[in-house]
Amino acid sequence: MKTKQLTVTALFTTLTIVFAQLILPLSFTPVPLSLSLLPVFLAGAILPKRLAVYSQLAYLFLGIVGLPVFAGWKGGPGVVFGPTGGFLVAYPIMAYATAKILERIKKKNTTACVPAMLAALLICYLFGSLFFAVTGNVGWFKSLSATVFPFVLFDCLKVAACAVLTPAINKALIQSKLFPIV
Repeated sequence: MKTKQLTVTALFTTLTIVFAQLILPLSFTPVPLSLSLLPVFLAGAILPKRLAVYSQLAYLFLGIVGLPVFAGWKGGPGVVFGPTGGFLVAYPIMAYATAKILERIKKKNTTACVPAMLAALLICYLFGSLFFAVTGNVGWFKSLSATVFPFVLFDCLKVAACAVLTPAINKALIQSKLFPIV
């Protein structure tokens, strides 16, 4: 991996760590409402597939080995294998899906980013809610009620924000000669 590739991959890992700590407290759900999806969406929309996935795998690895990188400064395998771990496990897959869809569309404008990021969000919801249902020994509808339904509006706002930011970030990276990252 070239230095530039390593640097931007680490940047998105770091952004995920920082944004995971930006939490809105909710007492009615076990899932923290953080901004960690923003860098996951942006990694998929800005980086090549491989680097987008690496950025999120690095985030998971750092947390699994015990560094406090997950929401609320938590870390360790207990978080990943706990009730909300499915959301975290979905991050690399989300980044890949976003990048792959945008690669197929061959555009990275706002209009193209929305469906790519919504598809990634559905992956997040699927992994997270199923994992919660299995580990919590609850039905899937109860799991969806606790882990998905309260977040849909806020997560759609995250998608909209990332879809608007992606073209501007890509343009700035091209002008700064950081692109292409390949």
